Amino acid sequence: MKLVWSPETASNAYIETVKSCKLFKQSSVAELVSAMAAGWDAKLIVETWSRGGAISTSIGLSIARKHTKGRHVCIVPDEDSKSEYVESMTRYGHSAEITVGEPEEAMEGLQGIDFLVVDSRVKEFARILRVAKLGHRGAVLICKNAGSRVASDFMWRCMLDRELRIVRSVFLPVGEGLDMAHVGARDGGGSARRYGESRWIKYFDRESGEEFVFRK
Repeated sequence: MKLVWSPETASNAYIETVKSCKLFKQSSVAELVSAMAAGWDAKLIVETWSRGGAISTSIGLSIARKHTKGRHVCIVPDEDSKSEYVESMTRYGHSAEITVGEPEEAMEGLQGIDFLVVDSRVKEFARILRVAKLGHRGAVLICKNAGSRVASDFMWRCMLDRELRIVRSVFLPVGEGLDMAHVGARDGGGSARRYGESRWIKYFDRESGEEFVFRK
């Protein structure tokens, strides 16, 4: 069994998100991720958020959750972020499940993630991707605020488990940049990782001049 695309559900979520986010500037990211999460019929939608972050994406994911009849979980780093998130979502008539803590701790009870959105500006985003327990149907992973990265496929292969099969990856110049990957369905077994010999991989971002080092 694998993720199957539903154009009608995607369209409905997109339209509802457009209506809900019309007061926000640069709401195109929210509309796109909402349509994608709904279109893929994601049953477990997970995002990361920290204080001062845009709330429009969260609204879009909340709307998608209604269409898929699934769960929408937001991971925040601390109680202050949790309070601000709840206040912002409530103001616009939306809500989400919230988990607080470090990536490994926060992801502990989240088995079978279908759709994951992380913020590339948050330094822990690579850790979150590495410890995420993705679903057997496959998953869609999105890094927002990705700038104008190149070699998208290489970036994903550096950060993800070597056992995961990347069906496709693409960078879209939407908002501050969206880097996306579609991970294929697993043939069986669990989401357990293989702990063999570790290796270090370097990735150089030619746009920012930054060098990232990942351990796999």
